[in-house]
Amino acid sequence: MNVEQAEIVAESKQVIYEGFKKARVPKDAAGILVDEHYGIRILRDAVQHGIITAVSVEKSGQEEFDFEYGDDFALHIEAINPTFAKVLVRYNPEGDRAMNHRQAQRLKRLSDYLQQTQRLFMFELLVPAEEQQLESLDNDKDAYDTQLRPKLMVQAVQELQNAGVEPDVWKIEGLDTRADCEKMVEAARRNNRNNVGLIVLGRGASRDRVVHWLQTAASVPGFIGFAVGRTSFWASVVAFEKKQLSMEQAAEQIAKNFEEWCQVFETGKHAVAP
Repeated sequence: MNVEQAEIVAESKQVIYEGFKKARVPKDAAGILVDEHYGIRILRDAVQHGIITAVSVEKSGQEEFDFEYGDDFALHIEAINPTFAKVLVRYNPEGDRAMNHRQAQRLKRLSDYLQQTQRLFMFELLVPAEEQQLESLDNDKDAYDTQLRPKLMVQAVQELQNAGVEPDVWKIEGLDTRADCEKMVEAARRNNRNNVGLIVLGRGASRDRVVHWLQTAASVPGFIGFAVGRTSFWASVVAFEKKQLSMEQAAEQIAKNFEEWCQVFETGKHAVAP
């Protein structure tokens, strides 16, 4: 990526941050996630203004988790001093065992450091389908999401915990049923991990799907929030980059979307359990 492209990416992230700041939501219950490379100015501003921050520490786009800054990961966390250090990890318990073991070792190192320095740990868990898993379901990705992924997510959480990985917040893919959400909370909080929270991802899915995921999760104690990124900001950022919207207009749209997701989640909290 050249300098001009990097500036465009950084400016697009600034648009999203402006939208976040405009959103009429309690700032002590909302936060931002951004990487250090393109979002350092945002992170510094957010920390200065007491905004909850999460900073990515993984190499972006890798199938196997590794640290963005190698052995210097702690120095970067300390320099920024975010509320949460956050990782995105692809971990399928029925996948490559050697890779899962390597990932777990690196993640334990991070977890131990964060506990020792009294910093918070956010873990974004993705459980991508293995080829044989999809084949067993006639390559039906929706069937994987509803029939296999929920139990694999529980298994992944338990394996990582057993390896010494102890997040404060699990950030997980949306689940279609309340029962599966309850099983995830049970796994995340097992063995007296009573303060562990969960937030649900939007995964860039359609609005209807995201609404269902958020409302289902919100109705289950233990789910404390959501992370809906692309569905909230993608169209506005693209329009801004094409100069179809000003930064102010794009930020207003993003703020409105974020407010709507907050309302969806709050409504889900008060849903009557079936």
